[in-house]
Amino acid sequence: SVNRLPEAASLLRSYLAREKAALLFGSEKFGLSNEHLSRCRWILKIPTDPACPSMNLGQAVALCCYELARTQRAAAARPRRRAPADQLERIAVKLAAALDASGYIQPRARRSHLLKIRRLVERLELSPQDAQVLEGMLRQIGWKLETAS
Repeated sequence: SVNRLPEAASLLRSYLAREKAALLFGSEKFGLSNEHLSRCRWILKIPTDPACPSMNLGQAVALCCYELARTQRAAAARPRRRAPADQLERIAVKLAAALDASGYIQPRARRSHLLKIRRLVERLELSPQDAQVLEGMLRQIGWKLETAS
């Protein structure tokens, strides 16, 4: 799909939170080949004034980098709602129970594993919705492990 620069920067910023990505620029003389374009997930259009419809490669790179930095600052300024502590604790307990039932946790190491799991779950910075989904998954895994034994 073709995106204009401001929207593409936000899209790329959210994508970079999950995976690696790259901006691909073609040469000033020929642009990108069809082969290169076929490998791109998104195509970016930089709006220009009709009186001056093109820009050089350096200008295009500078604009893209500026827009990415701008959207990063805007995203950092918006605090993200996080799952409440009691929900994170339930997730940690359910994950520990599933790992225990699967034989992953040795009985003598239960306590230290629970501490590590709590820290891991906290570092995930889950939203309430993501925490609800993960808790449901762990509930299902726990149920399946209980009925299998």
